[in-house]
Amino acid sequence: MTAIENQHLDLTTIDFAAVTNCADLPQPMTPPIKQALYKVKPEDFVVNERLEVDFTDAGEHLWLHIKKSGINTAYLAKLLSEWADIPLRDVGYSGLKDRQALTTQWFSLRIPKKQLPTSEFAPVDISENESVTIIAQHWHHKKLNRGTHRANQFTITLREIEFASNIAATDAQQATEQHLATISKTGVPNYFGPQRFGYEGNNIAEALRLFARPIPASKPKTKKSKRKRAPREQNTMELSAARSLIFNEILAARVRVGNWDTGLAGEVFNLDGSGSIFGSEAIDDALRARMMSGDIHPTGVLWGVGNDKVSGMAAQLESDIVKNNALLTQLAMGLEQRDVKAQRRALRLPIEALSWEWLDASDSNEQALILSFTLTTGSFATSVLASIVQHLQLGSA
Repeated sequence: MTAIENQHLDLTTIDFAAVTNCADLPQPMTPPIKQALYKVKPEDFVVNERLEVDFTDAGEHLWLHIKKSGINTAYLAKLLSEWADIPLRDVGYSGLKDRQALTTQWFSLRIPKKQLPTSEFAPVDISENESVTIIAQHWHHKKLNRGTHRANQFTITLREIEFASNIAATDAQQATEQHLATISKTGVPNYFGPQRFGYEGNNIAEALRLFARPIPASKPKTKKSKRKRAPREQNTMELSAARSLIFNEILAARVRVGNWDTGLAGEVFNLDGSGSIFGSEAIDDALRARMMSGDIHPTGVLWGVGNDKVSGMAAQLESDIVKNNALLTQLAMGLEQRDVKAQRRALRLPIEALSWEWLDASDSNEQALILSFTLTTGSFATSVLASIVQHLQLGSA
């Protein structure tokens, strides 16, 4: 990868909300719905964690399957630690779930000697718009770690739908269904969603402030000293946002020219459903057939040092996108200076078990579309919605 040169950047001139606006990211096909509301109420955005575990029914970790609404995962973990009177570090969960949604997910609590609290878990410091219900529990021999679950299943309701102006009203539902049938086969661009960048892109601003500070000097290691946590782990949110923005811009460039799902010379491919990757200097018929079938996907870089698997045209494109954008250059430099290791992420997001249902309200002119689908861990439902709706607006949930 070509070295990135330093460029002066004035933070006061950057519109962070604009540069992180995921609605402006290009799509391979024009979405058939011009605008729609989502998350009008919590039950309009349902997320169910898919986690397969053979519980031992032994051990000191109490696993709780919890349904929640109006409350985020981190805060619920805090409430659980207070209820069980254990350190927050002894509460485990696999992934973060939306606050403005109706979600189910697993938590684990390390309970020494299985000494359960005398009272049932019933938090009192939550509002009337928040709810928490334990729907199952098991004892297990180990903690639930981050990234354990395979996928999330979504049921999302779009309301106040307005179709694209180029589609006749009588053909709107059929055109939308044809579009849905197409993306269920082709997948959609695997963009990071707006959640990654924070309110009005503030996580990117924080990343730049972080990179502007000197890197703390590490103490010399001795034979008896334990390995210290790397400084970058203390700023996961900022580093993740920086890498996500660079990835989104690289993917957007490839969507614009049409090679986001067909591959380039020097491409690194991801084997579907796994973390396995491999490189190829040229694209042959065998690789094209595997891409078309969804067996493999082209990838983009999650920026960092050691991005040596990509080569040729694919490497040049990634390098050019960063070098020709002062903001991306600054973010890339900050990541490299903190020795963040490069990774690869699939450019294409397959959609599993996509189905849909229309709801026509008899007492109003509102038309609603209910979508159901499953996505692998680390992907964003908003990326699927962006491929269907041109202007997606948040409701009042």
